[in-house]
Amino acid sequence: MTDGGTTRAAAVTGAVPSRVAVPFESFYRGDREGLRRAVAFAIGDHALAGEAVDEAMTRAYQRWTRVGGYDDPAGWVYRVAVNWARSRWRRTRRLVAIPAPESAAARPSDLPDPALWAAVAALPDGQRDAIVLRFVLDWPHERIAAALDITPGSARSRVTRGLQRLRADLEVGT
Repeated sequence: MTDGGTTRAAAVTGAVPSRVAVPFESFYRGDREGLRRAVAFAIGDHALAGEAVDEAMTRAYQRWTRVGGYDDPAGWVYRVAVNWARSRWRRTRRLVAIPAPESAAARPSDLPDPALWAAVAALPDGQRDAIVLRFVLDWPHERIAAALDITPGSARSRVTRGLQRLRADLEVGT
């Protein structure tokens, strides 16, 4: 897939793209909040999501001549933020699995249903990431695939399997 001379392979291999699509400030203002919500949903921790997105945005800013030329800089930031948050958890050994929040104050305000929150948190990482990108950020399968470095068919499969598991988990709970 190409867009202005930049390929997904360039984003994965770190090859220097030929253009920077938008100024970093515009990208930051336009994408930060949506990415923060998506990362919060994916990792199950609202505060850590903000920290993770800020860390990923800092890294994107430092590399903007390269990252800004990718087909999808937001996908790069999402992946860096989620990986950073999960690495932090592993390093500190604070959490073994993502817990469902105990109170409404502990979870993001845009996630109103505690049962849905718990069911999404229980999904395997790959399915959770695909579900979050598809339904929180409304990304198409091709964009999800590029962000997660998988094929579009794998992205569709992860979304489908994740939805099947969510339906089964939520039907059992009702």
